[in-house]
Amino acid sequence: MNLIKRALTPLSLLLTLLLIQCKDSGNQLTPNQENELITSVTLHFKPVGSDSVLSFYYKDPDGDGGNAPIRFDTIRLKVNEKYAITAEFFDESKTPAIDITQDIRQNANDHLLVFTASPASLLSYQYGDQDGNHYPIGLIGTVSSGVAGLGKLKVQLRHQPNQKDGTPAPGSDDVNLDFNIKVQ
Repeated sequence: MNLIKRALTPLSLLLTLLLIQCKDSGNQLTPNQENELITSVTLHFKPVGSDSVLSFYYKDPDGDGGNAPIRFDTIRLKVNEKYAITAEFFDESKTPAIDITQDIRQNANDHLLVFTASPASLLSYQYGDQDGNHYPIGLIGTVSSGVAGLGKLKVQLRHQPNQKDGTPAPGSDDVNLDFNIKVQ
C-alpha cells in the first residue's frame, strides 16, 4: 500500500503541473471575429464601355452543408473582353436578409476576396479597392477574359482578423466556391 502511495503522489503532482501549464493560447476567434454565415453570392460583370451587366448567382438558403445549393450559375464571358466586377454577399437565412457586403466594407482590414481561374488562361483579376492599410479587398475590380475554354473560377472570401497581410494565406474561408466558367 505504501508503494502505491509513493507512486501516486509524484504522478498526481505531475498531472497538476501539466494542467496548470495548459492555458488558452488566445488565438481563438472572439465573437466579433467569427466567420459570417453567407447563403448568397452575386457577381456582377459589366463589360467596359457598355451599360449592360451580367449577373451570376450562388444561393444556398441553409448555408454550407445540409441541402445542395438551389442556384449555382455558370459564368459566361466573351473572349478577350474587359469587365468591371462587383461582388455582393448576403445571409438570407434571416428575414430580412442581412447584407454581409456592408460588413465586409466596414471590416475591410479583416477580409480579402480572392478570384482564381483554372486554367489561368481563362481570365485574370485586378483589385480595384483597398482597406485602410492599403491591402486589397476585392469587392470591386477588373476582370480580363482570355482564350476560349471551360474551367472553374474559385471565389474565396478570406476572413483574416488581426492577420491580413495582402495574401490569401492567413485566416479562414467565409466563402469558398468553384463557379463553372465558360469563355467563348
